[in-house]
Amino acid sequence: MPAHVAESDSTPDPTSTTGTTDPLAHERAHLAASRAALRGMREDVQALDIRDVTANWVNAAVLQSQIDDRIKALADLSHTPLFFGRLDYLHAVGGELAEGADGERFYIGRRHVHDAAGDPMVIDWRAPVSQPYYQASRTSPQDVGLRRRFGYTGGELTAYEDEHLTDPAEAEHTSRLLQAEIERPRVGPMRDIVATIQPEQDEIVRSGLGGTVCVQGGPGTGKTAVGLHRVAYLLYAHRERLARTGTLVIGPNRSFLHYIEQVLPALGELEVKQATVDDLVRTGVEVRGEDEAATAVVKGDARMAEVLRRAIRSHVTAPVEPVVVVRGSRRWRVPAYEIQEMVDELLARDMRYGAAHEALPQRIAHAVLVRMEEAGEAPDDRVQNAVARNPAVKAAVKTVWPAVDPAKVVLRLLSDAEFLAAHAGGLLSEEEQKRLLWAKPARSVKSAKWSAADAVLIDEAGDLVARTHSLGHVVLDEAQDLSPMQYRAVGRRCSTGSATVLGDLAQGTTPWSTESWGEALFHLGKADAVVEELTAGFRVPREVIAYASRLLPAISPGLAAVESVRESPGSLAVREVPGGAAELDAAVVAACEESLHNEGSIGLIAADARIPVLGAALEAAGHAYLSPGEETTAESRLTLVPASLAKGLEYDYVVLDEPGAVVDGEPDERTGLRRLYVALTRAVSGLTVLHAAPLPEVLVQA
Repeated sequence: MPAHVAESDSTPDPTSTTGTTDPLAHERAHLAASRAALRGMREDVQALDIRDVTANWVNAAVLQSQIDDRIKALADLSHTPLFFGRLDYLHAVGGELAEGADGERFYIGRRHVHDAAGDPMVIDWRAPVSQPYYQASRTSPQDVGLRRRFGYTGGELTAYEDEHLTDPAEAEHTSRLLQAEIERPRVGPMRDIVATIQPEQDEIVRSGLGGTVCVQGGPGTGKTAVGLHRVAYLLYAHRERLARTGTLVIGPNRSFLHYIEQVLPALGELEVKQATVDDLVRTGVEVRGEDEAATAVVKGDARMAEVLRRAIRSHVTAPVEPVVVVRGSRRWRVPAYEIQEMVDELLARDMRYGAAHEALPQRIAHAVLVRMEEAGEAPDDRVQNAVARNPAVKAAVKTVWPAVDPAKVVLRLLSDAEFLAAHAGGLLSEEEQKRLLWAKPARSVKSAKWSAADAVLIDEAGDLVARTHSLGHVVLDEAQDLSPMQYRAVGRRCSTGSATVLGDLAQGTTPWSTESWGEALFHLGKADAVVEELTAGFRVPREVIAYASRLLPAISPGLAAVESVRESPGSLAVREVPGGAAELDAAVVAACEESLHNEGSIGLIAADARIPVLGAALEAAGHAYLSPGEETTAESRLTLVPASLAKGLEYDYVVLDEPGAVVDGEPDERTGLRRLYVALTRAVSGLTVLHAAPLPEVLVQA
C-alpha cells in the first residue's frame, strides 16, 4: 500500500544520502538545499558585470533587460514548492543529465535548479526525463521503480506518498495527495496544475509545435490549464524559435485574462502576451457602438470576407491613356493595353492590394527600361527606381491602382446602399444588406460609432491591403464563442505558426457561436488540426455536473457529458424561496453568509440585470465584494459575478441567483440555457441554487 507519511513518521529511507533515517527530514533537507542552490543561481546572475562586454548603450540595454528577466524567472516564491514529485529509475537514464550508476533519482519541479557544480537538484517538469512522472503506470512503468508525490502546507513540505510501479504486491490506489491538491481551495487567481496533470492532459501539453490542436472539454476538465501548460512546454522545447516569432494567449474578456495571468509566470515564463479578440482588431478605430444580435451575426459571417475583397478590388480601374516618361531629350511611351496586361497579371496573382500597388510602378518602369535597352542604352536598377518615381508613372498608378484606406472602405459599405449592393450581390440577401446599413450614415471614420464587429471587418480589410504579422503560436480560449470573421482575425495572427484552440461547444453563448469544431477550424485556417476531447472532470463535483448536464440535450445534442472523478455528497442544494424579490434578495445574502463559513472563494452569480440589486443588498448587509478577476483578500472572499462574465472562472462555493432570469437575459432560449450551463458549473466544492420564479422546464423535467 502507498505510504502517506506525516511529520512524525520515521520510516527509514534506504536511498537517503543525508545520513538521516527519517525520509521526511531527508526530503526537507533536499528542499532547503534546492532553495539555497536557486538563491545561488539568482545571485550569480545579479552579480554579472556587463560594462565591458557590450559595444554600445543599445546592446547594454538589451542585455540588461534579458538579465532582469532571468532574475525574475529565478525568483523563489515562498508558497510555491520548488518540487512536487520524485522519480526513482530502475536503471541509468540516457542523456547528459543521467550518466552514472543504476537507480538514478530526479526531483520534478516547476523549473530547473542546479548546484554550484552544475549538477541538477530539481528537473524542469517539461524535460523528457520528467515525462514518466505523468505517464508511467503499472501496466507501463517506463523503467520507474518509485514515483513519490509531495504534500505541502503553506510552502512547508509536510507529507509524501509513494507508488512502487513495479511491485506486483502493491494494490492500485487513488492518490490522496493528488486529490487534495486538485480540491485545494481556490483563493486568488488561477494557479498552475503542474503537479496534477493527468496522462491524457500531458499528451496534449507535449504535442509538437508544428501542428494545431483543438481541445473540446466540458466544465472542470482542465482545458484552459492544459492550453497554458502547452505554451510553457513549447517555450521550453522551442525557445529560440518562439523568441523570434512570439506567442499570444487570447481570452474572452479582461476579467478572464486577469484570472489566468499568474499561471505562466509561476512556471517561469514571463514573455507571453495576453489579449482579447477585441484588443487584436482595435488598432485604428474607437469602438463606441453596439449592434443588434441579428446585425452582428451578418457582420460576423464568413461571406463578409468576399464582400470586402470585392469592395477593395473595385478601386482598380482600366487604364485609358498611355504612360509617357520623359528623361532628358527622350520620351518613352507605354501604351494603355500593356499597362492593362500588367494589371490583369497582378489581379490574377491575387496579391495583397497594397503589395500590388507597390509593384505596379516597378512593372511600368521595367517596360520603359526594356525600350531603353532596345534603343541601345544601358540602364541599371537605379534608373528603374527613378522611372518608378516619375510623376507620370505615379499619376498613372494613382488612377489605375490607387491606395485605399481599409476603414473608409468599410465605412462606405455600411453607409452606401448602392456600393454595398454592388459588392454583396449573390452573397447577401436584400434583408441582410438592410441589416448592415447604418440608419444614420457617419460622415467620417472618426465620427462613426463603430461596433466590435465593425472593427473585425476593418481588420479583414486591412489584411487584404497589407499582410498581418503572424506569430509562432497562439492559444485561443473559449473559442466556441467566436464568429467566422473573428476566427479569420485570429487565424491571420498564426497563419505561419500553430495554435491551441480550447473550448466547449455546450458553452457557446453568442448568437454566432460555432456548432462544430470542423467549421471553426476551417475559418481559422487550420482545417487539418487534431481535435482532442477531455471528458474526465477534476473540478466540478459529480452531483453538480450531473445536475448541469440535464441541459445538454437541449443546448448541444450528442455532446458527451463530463464524468466527474470527484464525489462530494451534499455539494448541491436547490432551494425555492417563497415570496417576492425582497425575500429572494435576503435569501441570497443569507446563502452567501452560509458559504463564507467555509474556506476558499465564494462566487455569487446572477443575471446581469440583477447585479445592481444584489450589490446593494450585500452592501446593506455589510459585505464587501469583489468584481470578476479581482484577487480575493483577507477582507473579502466574495465575488459578485454577472452571468455574462462567469465563463472560465471558478470558485470554491457558488450561489446562483434565479436561473430563470439568467436564461431570460439572453436573446434566445438556447443561448440562455447555455449561459445557465456555464453558471451552474463554476463551483469546485458546493453549489447553492436559489429561485423564486419557476426553474427552466428542462431542469425540472430531467
